[in-house]
Amino acid sequence: MSTSTEPVHYLVASDFDQTLSFNDSGAVLSQILGTSRFEEKVAGLASSHLVHQGGELAYLLRHDPEFRAVRREHLIEAGKKVRLKLDIPHLVDLLARGVNGCTFSFFVISAAPREVICSALEGVVPADHIFGTELEFDEVSGEVSAVTHVPAGYGKVAVLEQLETRAGTRPEHTIYVGDGSSDVHVMLHVNNRDGFTIAVSENRHLARIARRTVLSDSALSVMVPILGHLGGWSSGAIRELFASYGLTLHDWERARTDRVTLREVPALLRAESA
Repeated sequence: MSTSTEPVHYLVASDFDQTLSFNDSGAVLSQILGTSRFEEKVAGLASSHLVHQGGELAYLLRHDPEFRAVRREHLIEAGKKVRLKLDIPHLVDLLARGVNGCTFSFFVISAAPREVICSALEGVVPADHIFGTELEFDEVSGEVSAVTHVPAGYGKVAVLEQLETRAGTRPEHTIYVGDGSSDVHVMLHVNNRDGFTIAVSENRHLARIARRTVLSDSALSVMVPILGHLGGWSSGAIRELFASYGLTLHDWERARTDRVTLREVPALLRAESA
């Protein structure tokens, strides 16, 4: 932590699929369309190295006959059906308010279609803080006519560097949260510049890279290593902060991997402790 009286400004960037959500937006879209073998198709593309890992859905939208049926309204519907992790509004609120000498700018960077992410996080994360796969749609047929940008692989690194310039943050003040192999490049990039990386899965590729791993159903749980490692907060102070949101750290197995369970405190108990 800086000894300056000026607050330290951190850039926090998060993946979307299976980081802020429990399921893959491509799988949800596949269910809406009634298509089959989505996971098999993605695995085949990944093993062929035809596209950047994480960019498989974008490829399918342009080249797979079944996915050519996708229209903008399908993407919006998929966003509404994505099962989000708990407490995302609390996480966004906490980052917006800042804590004890730290301010934050929060962004979502994902290879999922931007329409899906914006729909899923509508009213929680501003649309101009969301960076996903950019699509163009044919004005007559409505089908996807072009994929103009895919933040996958090194594409995420490029977006992250642009956001650091936009937010005016230093590389060592970048925090990245991700879940899978598509986050390897960006995590290595952040680590190499003394930033902080958090994995939210036990993906074996990330286990050797991420500075910390947090396993929880709650998106707010990523604040445990952020506050503990970067802010020097005690476990008691972290518990008090979570309690202010009506949440209690029910289970916390603290190691290099933090297994966190957050449970809502009944309103009556919150009133008594106020």
